[in-house]
Amino acid sequence: MSVNRTELVQAVAAKAGLTNAETDKALKAFQEVLVEQLAAGESVTIPGFLAVARAERAARTGINPQTGEKLEIPAGYRVKITAGSVLKRAAQG
Repeated sequence: MSVNRTELVQAVAAKAGLTNAETDKALKAFQEVLVEQLAAGESVTIPGFLAVARAERAARTGINPQTGEKLEIPAGYRVKITAGSVLKRAAQG
């Protein structure tokens, strides 16, 4: 079972004693800051909870599965997300 954005906003609002509108605004602001920091090459870390960083991906050779033709995949970036100790413990049940 997963939680969609609306359900997440409602749950956080109830725990924090905020309105859904205030919570949604804070969630949007968090998302904007996260995107801005990653675009600038910076990482975002919330100790014990989560670390998000931009990592380089080297250029490599791939194969088109339909034709078997080799193709060059250019270097780029990916997002690396690491769970902190609180999330790891929660995943253990």
